[in-house]
Amino acid sequence: MFGLVAEHQPLIHARGLVKRFGEFTAVDGIDLDVEPGEAFGFLGPNGAGKSSTMRMISCVSMPSAGELRILGMDPVREGPAIRARLGVCPQLDNLDPDLTVRENLTTYARYFGLSRAQARERAEEMLDFAQLRDKASSKVEPLSGGMKRRLTIARAMVNEPDLVLLDEPTTGLDPQARHLLWERLFRLKQRGVTLVLTTHYMDEAEQLCDRLVVMDGGRIVAEGSPRSLIESYASPEVVELRFGSEPLEGFVERLSGVGDRVDVLPDRILLYAKDGDDAVSEVHRRGLAPSSVLVRRASLEDVFLHLTGRTLVD
Repeated sequence: MFGLVAEHQPLIHARGLVKRFGEFTAVDGIDLDVEPGEAFGFLGPNGAGKSSTMRMISCVSMPSAGELRILGMDPVREGPAIRARLGVCPQLDNLDPDLTVRENLTTYARYFGLSRAQARERAEEMLDFAQLRDKASSKVEPLSGGMKRRLTIARAMVNEPDLVLLDEPTTGLDPQARHLLWERLFRLKQRGVTLVLTTHYMDEAEQLCDRLVVMDGGRIVAEGSPRSLIESYASPEVVELRFGSEPLEGFVERLSGVGDRVDVLPDRILLYAKDGDDAVSEVHRRGLAPSSVLVRRASLEDVFLHLTGRTLVD
């Protein structure tokens, strides 16, 4: 059974939270609450303040200003007590290469005061959870990237934490490994585990997060469920137009008034419209002949581009 917290008390509560590094302000006065059982995401470009916020939540970096409570406790005075109830999956795997898969789990469990018998029992449960039982006696080095990530998440779960922090959990994985990891994280959600993750991947945020914030320049620029953000910041449909090698800026004026908004990306133009097919018909009526046309539903990627004004990875 996962640890208990006071009823109706957010697991994470921040008001005016600030993190400075010398003259640079990485996190600039953010407010947020994360409720028990929620999957909460931080979305944003590199340098937005996501990882700095996560490091404060994980009690390895102290706030420069503002209020922060984790599990109802003050990280400045009660850091060790908070860390004992956290599960942390860092952006880069830090598994012990000299130990087997099973030993990585049992050794980590012992750090939290579990007896040898309890550590072995939890390790066996986590091997099944991560689908790594057939690799239990293997050293870490031969494992694939996806297996290492699953092992890192399983290790983060070995102490039955109240809160699991995942920093870019699927970065560098191929699509098959990402989807398997998503399925494992969804199972944690179903068990009532509270997840907090940072990600660059829009589809990952849509798949996993009940609620998320978009950060840019150290500030929160939007907050809500994936669907509510899409409804608030994007039209129902998006038309992607490509015009071969021709400079795209020359088409913007000719597309004025088609749909609700026109965005120019390096390789294509996006038209945001209530009805994508009607927008395509209007494009052709204006004598334009794009080399390719795609009509799709709006996504978090469109929200991200609108709010941050840049491509997905800087």
